[in-house]
Amino acid sequence: MHFEYSTTGTCSRLIEFDIDSDNRLHNVRFTGGCHGNLQGIGALVEGEDAHRVAERLRGIRCGAKPTSCPDQLACALEQAATQSENR
Repeated sequence: MHFEYSTTGTCSRLIEFDIDSDNRLHNVRFTGGCHGNLQGIGALVEGEDAHRVAERLRGIRCGAKPTSCPDQLACALEQAATQSENR
């Protein structure tokens, strides 16, 4: 299933990703932000369990900001899990 998440508090503006029937994460793409770093995040989480990725990334901060692009991905994955449960 494909998901899109509008970020808040980060340079990136949008996160798109797919979660398969085994809860594996695929095709993570960020719009905006530090392109190389965000491509790296996408490559590192490819094929990983979405719940586990959210646990690992939750709470990472960017400098003095209360969030970061990885933290926003965790938020996006948690929102996707809630949406999937409600279907």
